[in-house]
Amino acid sequence: MSVKIRLQRHGKKGKPFFHIVVADSRARRDGKFIEKLGTYNPITNPATIDLNVDSAVKWLNNGAQPTDTARAILSYKGALYKKHLQGGVAKGAFDQAEAEKRFSAWLETKESKVQGKVDGLAKSKDDAKKAALEAEAKVNEARINVAAQAEADAKAAEEAANAPAEEATEATTEGEAPAAETEENTEA
Repeated sequence: MSVKIRLQRHGKKGKPFFHIVVADSRARRDGKFIEKLGTYNPITNPATIDLNVDSAVKWLNNGAQPTDTARAILSYKGALYKKHLQGGVAKGAFDQAEAEKRFSAWLETKESKVQGKVDGLAKSKDDAKKAALEAEAKVNEARINVAAQAEADAKAAEEAANAPAEEATEATTEGEAPAAETEENTEA
């Protein structure tokens, strides 16, 4: 019986979610499995992987062959590195305490890289939000300026419309006065 470590698809259409399982290679993709090792959610950024590393290493040592994607996930979580370190312990290159020390140091650096990516994504999201708010503030300020200018133009046009009427009224009043003077001059 050939045993594989592979992904079993769950989730709805367009939103995949996978279980990482150990299964007989002849079983269907989403069918019967021997053991569930963890989960993988590729939708989140960075992808969320929950994996039982010790169990995965046990299955790798027993001869289970991971698929390409499962191999990438196992490498990302350190299961392949831990298997490599256990091979060094078996050969006598170093002891188990040294292997655990190296693995924990590797995990710390990996976690710091992942946390750096999460922080970078959060920072870029905040920067994008600030830029959007600043752009919106500029657009609102421009709208207020355009509205104020339109209001000022309308007020000026209204004054201009009222001004000729007043001038015409003044002109007719002034025009009558000279006519009256001319009549007085003609009578005298």
